[in-house]
Amino acid sequence: MFGSLWSSFDTNFFDEFRRPDGEYDTPTTRSAWPAGIRAVRRGTFPPVNVGTTPDQVEVYLFAPGLDPKGLDLSIQQNLLTISGHRSIGADANADYYRRERFEGDFRRVISLPDDVDPDRVEAGYREGVLRISVKRREAARPRQIEVK
Repeated sequence: MFGSLWSSFDTNFFDEFRRPDGEYDTPTTRSAWPAGIRAVRRGTFPPVNVGTTPDQVEVYLFAPGLDPKGLDLSIQQNLLTISGHRSIGADANADYYRRERFEGDFRRVISLPDDVDPDRVEAGYREGVLRISVKRREAARPRQIEVK
């Protein structure tokens, strides 16, 4: 009896009730699509900032709750690769209807400028931020020439 009643309902009717959930997030947050050709999708882990100075390239990964010993960093042909695993203790008895914290394996590959020196890399993890500093080659740095 009820099966025939519900079978006549259009399933799109219920989708209209779920639609506002996505619309409320849109004005206050970024779009789910990348903002540019080098941008990444929303939710990519870990978020990264890359900056340069005349002496070095600074890479910051915002990754709280990671064990620094479990991170794998490598540099090859000006590609910096960072990979690891993030575990979040979830309550097995809880029913989650929304989980936004990333859990699992991750990998980020960052293209560096051609003038970096892969033999002069330093990395440190403090207060949830992984900082990687890659020095530039001495030959690539500008130098002052004295006119006589």
